[in-house]
Amino acid sequence: MREKVLNLLKNIHEAKEVIEINDLLGLKTSDELRELQETLNQLVEEYIVFYTKKGKYILLDNCPGLKIGRLSVNKKGFGFVILDKEDDIYVDAKNMNNAIHDDVVLVEVFPSGVRKEAKVIKILKRELQNLVGEVKFDDKGRAFVKLDDDKKDIIIELTEDSIKDCVEGHKVFVKVVKEVNKHKYIGEVVKIIGHINDPGTDILSIAYKHGIYEDFGEEVENELVDIPNEVSEKELVGRRDLTNEVIFTIDGDDTKDIDDAISIKKLDNGNYELGVHIADVSNYVKENTALGDAAYERGTSSYLADTVIPMLPHKLSNGICSLNEDVVRLTMSCVMEIDNKGKIVDYDIFPSYIKSRKKMTYKKVNDIILRDIVALGYEPFVEDLKLMNELHKILRKEKNGRGYINFDLDEAKVVQDENGKAIDIVKRIREEGEMLIEDFMIAANETVASHIYNMDLPFIYRVHDLPKPEKIDEFMTLVKILGYKLNGNIHELTPKAMQNILDQLKDKKEFEILSSLLLRSMRKAEYSKENIGHFGLASRAYTHFTSPIRRFPDLVVHRLLKKYLIENDMSMTTIQTLENNLVDIAQHSSEREVASVDAERDVLDMKMAEYMEDHIGEEYDGIITTITNFGFFVELPNLVEGLVHVQTLKGDYFTYVPELLAMIGKSTKKTYRLGDKVKVKCVAASKETSMVDFELVKVDDNNGNTEQES
Repeated sequence: MREKVLNLLKNIHEAKEVIEINDLLGLKTSDELRELQETLNQLVEEYIVFYTKKGKYILLDNCPGLKIGRLSVNKKGFGFVILDKEDDIYVDAKNMNNAIHDDVVLVEVFPSGVRKEAKVIKILKRELQNLVGEVKFDDKGRAFVKLDDDKKDIIIELTEDSIKDCVEGHKVFVKVVKEVNKHKYIGEVVKIIGHINDPGTDILSIAYKHGIYEDFGEEVENELVDIPNEVSEKELVGRRDLTNEVIFTIDGDDTKDIDDAISIKKLDNGNYELGVHIADVSNYVKENTALGDAAYERGTSSYLADTVIPMLPHKLSNGICSLNEDVVRLTMSCVMEIDNKGKIVDYDIFPSYIKSRKKMTYKKVNDIILRDIVALGYEPFVEDLKLMNELHKILRKEKNGRGYINFDLDEAKVVQDENGKAIDIVKRIREEGEMLIEDFMIAANETVASHIYNMDLPFIYRVHDLPKPEKIDEFMTLVKILGYKLNGNIHELTPKAMQNILDQLKDKKEFEILSSLLLRSMRKAEYSKENIGHFGLASRAYTHFTSPIRRFPDLVVHRLLKKYLIENDMSMTTIQTLENNLVDIAQHSSEREVASVDAERDVLDMKMAEYMEDHIGEEYDGIITTITNFGFFVELPNLVEGLVHVQTLKGDYFTYVPELLAMIGKSTKKTYRLGDKVKVKCVAASKETSMVDFELVKVDDNNGNTEQES
């Protein structure tokens, strides 16, 4: 019935009642009419068919002026409808029609100047989940929650039973139990996260808002009782003994969940033997267990400032699964023979067990390979580290040769005191040691992905699709506006072409901004059962194999490797089951990754604003990174970004000229452009809203002269 209905509606360009559709299909019985009605209802629920106010049905694709998408609302009231296969469409505040942030809406699209706009016609679905806010009481003693997400313009009154342990100022996780109207609901407290003044409550509130919870639940805790603290002799059976090999780990100073170790040898033929040894989490986290289900639901560990909400309980992530120094641990090893051109000429993937000789840190490794400073205890490993650095440079050259795109963007790190307050914002240090580990992990991930891809078996890949041509065209228009001309076939959608663009922009003053904008113009990497390659890495086959403690897809990859390579289970039943399951796993893992990244960004923004609250009135040098019709954003050397509102610009009436990417004074023609260096003063900052406001103090013109604002 579904196919019949869709085939009919494809050729009908006006809405029809159910009886009319019934007659056009030639249906005769009441049972057929009932099935037709159920089919139409299902298609309406799936947003494939639109049900009009007059009770008629029409295929949405036959209504070019109508679109369905998720509404993303800005704090200023306007928003965008996010569409799957098209660019986002602007929705003005006056056209919201009572819709709020995250609603699935039907919109009517209309032209408005140089762009398309939309107005909300109907709210199709409202998902009120992961609601977090602060408990407030009115003068009648009724409790309400003031949502942290101020883009959700709704009132939630809390039930009396659920607030018995609450006081004003508690941050709570709530669920809606009843709708009063589109802007008022009754809710109940599911969990008290903590008081607003308690250390860590701010970060946990953001985590809960993104569906990231620190509690594993009673079932998981019960299963942990049976998880050993040490590897038993029985578990070593069938594994290759690598405990006599020189194997060690390199991580950050404060890393506790260590899931990768490395080893190296120079072979008699002049090639390198690189060993990448990954914690065998799949030995402990089994399918169809509470522990396995919890890992699936979380999808990833979340690193929020100095708070870690792990995918696995600490007994595993910091204990039996972590490749800690001088203890036996179970691993899956990928040992590769690599020639002096960076090509992998041979490899072996097998279950193993290791004993790490040293828990090294990036800082001390960088001291050795860059500065010849050898820390105490590192002396036996100096030659191996220098050999590794030699191989890393070969691998990096090979990657660059095939088109690897290195955006090399700075990242900010929050430094907090013992009470969880941000006391500094610094750039993360990234030197040879960090890149060495990155290159070794990429090599192992590509080797594993290529091996299973060549076997033509169901698998989970890390994929990165080609960028949309129109997005690259928009970026090139921006480069042209800034006055730069690029050589070569810059419209060719290949990694080499993107690499060429970055290389030509490296010496421009706006490089950091342009690099970030080019990255944003590309699609996001995600997980998929289908291998379409990884554009950013210029890789034909790529997966995530190297971090099973903190990423669920890596754990799945380990399970698949064991199923195929050790158990030799390639039966049709297994393959058919995996064909279905891996699609869901890939989609869910991608969604949880996005949630974690969004939470990390929100925490960073909040902590940056918290830090700047103590620096109001101070002056900084910065650079203009974004220009809008309401002002421009300035980034400081520590990566804190704040808004210079157009109303604070003195000496003229300034307007945004989008075709020039500039804010220009009407009388003086004074111009502020992307990449301009400016001096600003912090005039306001709010941890609650995660906003920082600057005012201009002085600006350097293009000739390096300083001009004081009047």
